[in-house]
Amino acid sequence: MLEAIDLTKTYGGHDALKGLNLTVSPGDIYCLLGANGAGKTTTINLFLNFIDPTSGSALVCGIDAAKQPLETKKSLAYIPEQVMLYGNLSAIENLRYFARLGGHNYSDTEYREFLRRVGLQEQAIAQRVKEFSKGMRQKVGVAIALAKQAKALLLDEPTSGLDPKASNEFSELLLQLRDDGASILMATHDLFRAKETGTRIGIMREGRLVQELSTTEVSHADVERIYLEHMHGKVPDYTARVA
Repeated sequence: MLEAIDLTKTYGGHDALKGLNLTVSPGDIYCLLGANGAGKTTTINLFLNFIDPTSGSALVCGIDAAKQPLETKKSLAYIPEQVMLYGNLSAIENLRYFARLGGHNYSDTEYREFLRRVGLQEQAIAQRVKEFSKGMRQKVGVAIALAKQAKALLLDEPTSGLDPKASNEFSELLLQLRDDGASILMATHDLFRAKETGTRIGIMREGRLVQELSTTEVSHADVERIYLEHMHGKVPDYTARVA
């Protein structure tokens, strides 16, 4: 669903991303870990075509996001750290608007079912979104992805600022989407959630993907140790792989 091929982005002589190669298949939750400035958000922005690559390709369902951005956006849903919704509209009105914008139209019963499916409480469905907590807004964002029938989701720090209960609920939603065959690429600082929710972890440093981990083959302690080793520069081999 998602593939980066020698993907590079340079700003004024600074390489924000250096020759990234990764693949996110249907049913994958690929978690990108790294310090601020490691290239995680740049990667997501390239798949979304918010920025153009300096070289290489970001493919969505085999289509180059830079060459056919409108086509690739049909298959994508994006959930940033702060989900952008219309505050004066209700949850169901936001869902209806964004679904129609993506070329889909449903009955009110179906819209309500999308919102129930993501765990939004019944009384909140007709409530104005400006009164929502961050966790509730994230649920509406996932409902939009469902209504849009997105094949791939791009998430940028989606659990930042969520309390443990809301973070766990959001992780459960991601697992449902994974089981439905979606491809999920998530940039995060949350090592615990990456191990608990992800199928694979990619550690980034200074614009490079320095190591990949299969979450079934490492413990929480392993993830933390390997991550910290890379952050402190103790693992210089950028071609290292654990998978």
